[in-house]
Amino acid sequence: MIKVLLVDDHELVRTGFRHILQGESGIEVVGEADSGEKAVKMAIELGPDLVLMDVNMPGIGGIEATRKVRRYNQNTQIIAVTVLSDAPFPEQLYNARALGYLTKGCPAEEMFDAIRTVASGGPFIAGEVSRKLTIARLTGTNPDSPFNQLSSREMQVLMMIIQGQKTQDISDSLCLSPETVSTYRHRLFEKLNVETDVELTLMALRHGLVSTGS
Repeated sequence: MIKVLLVDDHELVRTGFRHILQGESGIEVVGEADSGEKAVKMAIELGPDLVLMDVNMPGIGGIEATRKVRRYNQNTQIIAVTVLSDAPFPEQLYNARALGYLTKGCPAEEMFDAIRTVASGGPFIAGEVSRKLTIARLTGTNPDSPFNQLSSREMQVLMMIIQGQKTQDISDSLCLSPETVSTYRHRLFEKLNVETDVELTLMALRHGLVSTGS
């Protein structure tokens, strides 16, 4: 039996996934979390075989939660789930040691296949995501993703900024000083050639880094 922890800040999404998985033999949903922080705590407490991890959540978000879950419990594998199929997230999650990547619109059979593959220690990347990653690697660039140049920490701070979190909130969540957070913000503005949080958010929306449906 593969024990699965569901992580998504939308209850409707968790409910949908739970109903889908409950009908599949050999898979058991052992818990649900609505934030990255709760995901880390529940993963430690429950020791699931696998976590279906939403990428874009308030707080520390799915990327940092993935990194922490893998750090504290190396036997728990991660599949990232998001509405997005653009290249920056798969690369960031690979560095955080996630083994799988699915989009929320994937067929149920693809989800079952991903869970069984990743639970056994194998990688799984959804077809559309795999196609985009292959194109990006073959061409050596991805003109639609200026965020590829960012480090994992810069990407994390960026996601928290465009979620509307203030410097002190980011500082508290990431255990960084406000000065360090401000430094990351300045680097983001320089690298992406923007001057305000609003411009940063508009760029993220324009390039599909976030979605109003996520």
